[in-house]
Amino acid sequence: MAETVVHGTSAESRWKKLPLVWQLRQSVGLQRGMLVAGLVLCVMFVVMAVLAPVIAPYSYNQLSDESGSFSRQAPPGDGHLWGTTVGGYDVFSRVVWGAQTALTTVVIGIVASIFLGILLGLVSGYLGGWLDRVLVTIADAIYAFPTLLLAIVISIIISGGQSSRLGGIMSAALSITVVFVPQYFRVVRAETVRLKAEPFVESAQVIGASTVRILSRHVLRNATRSLPLIVTLNASEAILTLAGLGFLGFGIVPTAAAEWGYDLNRAIADVASGIWWTGVFPGIAIVLLVLGITLVGESLNDLSDPRLRIRRRVTAPAAAAVEVRP
Repeated sequence: MAETVVHGTSAESRWKKLPLVWQLRQSVGLQRGMLVAGLVLCVMFVVMAVLAPVIAPYSYNQLSDESGSFSRQAPPGDGHLWGTTVGGYDVFSRVVWGAQTALTTVVIGIVASIFLGILLGLVSGYLGGWLDRVLVTIADAIYAFPTLLLAIVISIIISGGQSSRLGGIMSAALSITVVFVPQYFRVVRAETVRLKAEPFVESAQVIGASTVRILSRHVLRNATRSLPLIVTLNASEAILTLAGLGFLGFGIVPTAAAEWGYDLNRAIADVASGIWWTGVFPGIAIVLLVLGITLVGESLNDLSDPRLRIRRRVTAPAAAAVEVRP
């Protein structure tokens, strides 16, 4: 019986320490509200992206059904929940499919930048010397380039500015990768330089552990603790970069995939005619997704501040003492 209780307590303790679960338990007041609101918005778009074939009534490039061709610039109604665009596409379907394009681009770009940033940061910080100086100089030079400008250049190099679905996603993801690598590189390098002077790393060197083993077993975990905060803050910029590419005409063609920035560009001419639905809904999708990611990132950033944790620890006992008074 005691063993069952111990196992249950251990499982519950592990569950409470899971990412985001621990942050939710630590957050209070407005901070918790921001985190919950951000998570709800992010989960909503993830569900839209994963279940796009089920949620969307039409495909992103569908112009007709069994009843005939779709009307152009039709207002929201029964046949088309959010109306149709100037090209005859269903607005609701393209917004739903656009979530899939946006999240796929962000995941590819962020994962690639994290991998390269961590690898280069570990090698540069641990080995030092001329390699460290060269990598730091290159990272500083790349960091000076504006994200959108670099994305446009890479998009033109890869696909001449008009991309297929895969080409558009890869060009935007590559630009995001190149721009964000220096940020992860700087953080990991600084932590590696500090950690290589710690006693546990020096002990591993004394007993003859290889460089790969030291970096993977002793340095990697300690040098990457703050990266989740950077990931959430950079993901919103990645969404805006993809939307900017599409808005400027360097994104994905409409027959290859749905992309919110392109739809906003095509909706500019509709505004003067009072046709609001072609631009409002893609714009709201961009704003809500960026807002959700930003709220999560800001909440996690606040929770990582030791001063806020100390304030909560001091305030909680004081509040409990006040409640106990007769």
